[in-house]
Amino acid sequence: MSSNQKPPPHVFHARLAAGTLFFANGVGLATWATRIPAVQQDLHLSPGHFGLALWGMAAGAIVAFPFTGWLISRFGSRIVSTVVSFLFCLFLPLPVLAPNLILLWLALFVLGMCNGAMDVSMNAQAVSIEEEYGRPIITSFHGLWSIGSIVGSAIGSVMAAQNIHQLPHVLIIACIIMVVSICSWRWLLTVSPTGTNHPAFALPSKALIGIGIVALCAAVSEGAISDWGAIYLHQSLGTTAAFAAAGFAIFSGAMTVARLTGDKISHHLGAAKTVRIGGIISTLGIALALFVPNPITVVIGFAGVGLGIACSIPLVFSAAGRLPNISSGVALAGVATMSYGGFLAGPPLIGGIAEIFTLRGALGIILLLSILMTVLAYTLDHSARAKKGAAAANEQAEATIPQGK
Repeated sequence: MSSNQKPPPHVFHARLAAGTLFFANGVGLATWATRIPAVQQDLHLSPGHFGLALWGMAAGAIVAFPFTGWLISRFGSRIVSTVVSFLFCLFLPLPVLAPNLILLWLALFVLGMCNGAMDVSMNAQAVSIEEEYGRPIITSFHGLWSIGSIVGSAIGSVMAAQNIHQLPHVLIIACIIMVVSICSWRWLLTVSPTGTNHPAFALPSKALIGIGIVALCAAVSEGAISDWGAIYLHQSLGTTAAFAAAGFAIFSGAMTVARLTGDKISHHLGAAKTVRIGGIISTLGIALALFVPNPITVVIGFAGVGLGIACSIPLVFSAAGRLPNISSGVALAGVATMSYGGFLAGPPLIGGIAEIFTLRGALGIILLLSILMTVLAYTLDHSARAKKGAAAANEQAEATIPQGK
């Protein structure tokens, strides 16, 4: 379909349905995040023990990624995303019900598996819808996730302020997003499984590794600012806790704005150039924050990082889903593993370096990663050319086959 044509109604409806899943996932995760302090307090867990429990969610997601790719290659993203979104909502209240550390870890492991599977499957659905549109639309899906996260956080803050217990709060939200997610099923795009044409498991190609490293750079940077940005403002620069929180909110807001406008930008510039410019903006932003250590300039710099990295992971997902000779689900699972691993590894890495040097010096890693992301942006163009080359080869092969009567 030409990029100037309006999509058929069923494709437009599929976009709305998939966007609903992204929004619901953002609301659900933010709902859990806002009630973490209450769960920690009820179980009387130390920060170290509770941190150990949170690793359960990460472990569950990493385990789920490759299996989700396999399921998508066999059954298609429509069925998989519907089932796992239902399971995500079903198990969302599980951590709130856990009576001790061990069961909390297991509950978060199960929730992490559901969330990881939902992440890969709904992105696979988004990539298929984007192909039907014939123009970039994937960053808007991630923008809806960000909006959902803001909505879930706002609701959670109100519930906590009103001293409403976390169980009824999480149950109500889980039921609402479950109904919404189930209702969206009928409008999701039906995509033929690729299990008969592509291997479900495969070693990553050079193209997949290249774009995966771009996602890794963006994810480590996002995790570093999310976990350490406010601490840098409050402890290293001596700002108030409110100012530090506002700094993080501005960073998050910059990412949301960039994702909601990223489709138009990438449509005009192309994915590789969009990521390259984003890498430059992120480099300049973190350089400003580190070399001019004034609270105002640091917040402006963090906003630059948010603007710069926001579209990288969505565009990488889009590029991975279009790679030839590999199931889109398997390719997306590989990229998700790298980006999620980076998001998890970034904050501990920053903390370890800060112990040796300073937090300001440790945040210099973001500068290096932003430069690397800028250099490797060309890999997104390579994936697009590989897709076109494979399509041309298939057309040529079909043309040489004698046509029967």
